[in-house]
Amino acid sequence: MARIQLPANGWRPRAHQQRLWDYLENGGKRAVAVWHRRAGKDDVALHRTAVAAFERVGTYWHMLPEAAQARKAIWEAVNPHTGKRRTDEAFPSEIRATTRDQEMFIRFINGSTWQVVGSDNFNSLVGSPPIGIVFSEWALAKPEAWAYMRPALAENDGWALFIYTSRGRNHGKTTYETAQADTAYWFAEKLSVADTAVFRPDVLEREKKELIDQYGEHIGTTLYEQEYESSFDAPILGAYYGDRMRAAETEGRIGRVPWNPAVGVRTGWDLGANKTAVWFHQRIGAEERLIDYIENSGVGLDWYAAEIQKRPYAYLDHYLPHDVEHRMLAPGAPTRKKTLADLGIKPVRVGTPRNDEDRISAVRLFLPSCWFDAEKCKAGIEALRNYRAVWDESRKALSPTPRKDWASDPADAMGELVFGLRPEPPKRGADPRDPRDMGPGGWMRG
Repeated sequence: MARIQLPANGWRPRAHQQRLWDYLENGGKRAVAVWHRRAGKDDVALHRTAVAAFERVGTYWHMLPEAAQARKAIWEAVNPHTGKRRTDEAFPSEIRATTRDQEMFIRFINGSTWQVVGSDNFNSLVGSPPIGIVFSEWALAKPEAWAYMRPALAENDGWALFIYTSRGRNHGKTTYETAQADTAYWFAEKLSVADTAVFRPDVLEREKKELIDQYGEHIGTTLYEQEYESSFDAPILGAYYGDRMRAAETEGRIGRVPWNPAVGVRTGWDLGANKTAVWFHQRIGAEERLIDYIENSGVGLDWYAAEIQKRPYAYLDHYLPHDVEHRMLAPGAPTRKKTLADLGIKPVRVGTPRNDEDRISAVRLFLPSCWFDAEKCKAGIEALRNYRAVWDESRKALSPTPRKDWASDPADAMGELVFGLRPEPPKRGADPRDPRDMGPGGWMRG
């Protein structure tokens, strides 16, 4: 068998990629690279993983926000400069023993394995835990993925590389700030187009103009700032509650919000397909206080009942969606409402089906009065910041349809709470909405 040099195909890091490459090459374990679009984040990650897989036999993952997206963005992606698939460039056939296209899986000749996965299904994967994970597009991924995987990496002395462009003040910004604050253990780097030689100035000027011409001033500028300037201050495109959550942070309404034992607690639920989410709420004067939050997946209603009952709160009402009256899957099984009542969760107030526009409008009206406990509600806050409209690639516009991902269920649970507290939907035109998060045409228009 012919010997092959890794990195393969003559690939070498470019000047702006060298610091990250050297850090990983020298055994660095935690790295964050917030680089502008087309800076070669995934190229560095793929070629470095190829080298790592032959330095230490083990399991390696390249994780994107969604498994379906991972196939297009990594497994089948073609390098426009060479016309070859990026995975073939990084992992040539000479170093492979097995390739399974359906699973986006490669076994190398030395026994190491590499797989493309999604943060939406990582906890369903079987086999040995990875010793190297690339979190690609981390700012759009399910943040629990890192919390789930970090104990395994700590135990097996594995490494994690977070590569992404900025997406507002969400968990991507928090991860970068964590790395900045601990440079003894982390590598942290944020590169805008001003820091690299990837684009000529005239190309950037034309790109910004074309984005604004195509999408309008707000969306075009937001896209440019996110994709090319690596700005954390640019809002998440299409975020329904982005402006409301930024205001809550600016006004100091996200911080320590203690439970008041003299006031009853209400909960708002969503029984989602991906996970079940529950908000804990107290009303103190004009303040709507979100004092706690829980979520989980793959567990029964008994888990949520136990979590709720072990807290010292005195409960008033539990607001659940209409499907709580559906029966459990087993023949002759009781409804979920009856099951919860038998577990001590009562009274359950059953909501009615709502369309997306009314639900989102109601939550937008509600949020300016909200105070959030930053620690206990951390996962729920992240979801509200990231809940956004679908980007319609064919129309190059935002769709009125909410994106169904890890942020959907917590956002829907908030809607259930709001309608439980105020059953009537807001009147049309009653909300002084800021249409900027939704782009040209205003609220719920693409």
